[in-house]
Amino acid sequence: SGAFDIDALVGTGPQGAVTLADVDTAAPKTAAASTDKTAEMRKAIAAAMTRSKREIPHYYVAEDIGLERALAWLQAENAKRAMAERLLPAVLLLKAVAKGLARYPELNGVFREGAFVAATQVNLGVAISLRQGGLIAPALLDAGSKPLTQLMQELTDLVARTRAGSLKSSELSEGTITVTNLGDQGSQSVFGIIYPPQVALVGFGRVAERPWVEAGKVLLRPVVTASLSADHRVSDGHRGALFLRELADLLQRPEELDQ
Repeated sequence: SGAFDIDALVGTGPQGAVTLADVDTAAPKTAAASTDKTAEMRKAIAAAMTRSKREIPHYYVAEDIGLERALAWLQAENAKRAMAERLLPAVLLLKAVAKGLARYPELNGVFREGAFVAATQVNLGVAISLRQGGLIAPALLDAGSKPLTQLMQELTDLVARTRAGSLKSSELSEGTITVTNLGDQGSQSVFGIIYPPQVALVGFGRVAERPWVEAGKVLLRPVVTASLSADHRVSDGHRGALFLRELADLLQRPEELDQ
């Protein structure tokens, strides 16, 4: 019939969340199954996000970040590289988040049994859209310690395996913070919902040329709006805003991110 019993579905994601791989395992391999799979994915996302908004007191801060230096460095760096080793702007943003968390550890970890547990490394969840609809956010493990080339390779591999339904359980269950990047087709800014039991989510909107004041002059510069959604039980808006300033500062020194 193409249907399967939702009550029999075993979730292997964070705190029992149903993942794409779980749905793939349970679904019959028929043409009708893809429709059921999409519906079940939407149910799983709805359940997780409803719980997040109900249980986590969110706060939100945002910062516009000039990317002229970062993109110029990236262009020069890519000119030296073979096509297969070229870097996308997204990898600079991810590495900047991972490095910035070193000074703001209260944003990197999980809230369990009424207490915050800080993570010992940055397992950076990456929100990835699925072709059949929905999102999943597997983690780039220990993202802060990896050079940009390795991080780019692992990101490319993670996206491919996510869409193929072949993720590892650790990638689904060990994320310590999540990043959502809307890319060129997205809106100017995004204020996301935290993935429990994590306590923060960083969002990047579309990179676009906007008026930018520099040395008393208004110039057109590539700018991205970075946002932070965070758990007020663990951190506050002042610290969250300082983290975004740290993120902006790191992106003005892109050569230091490749360490």
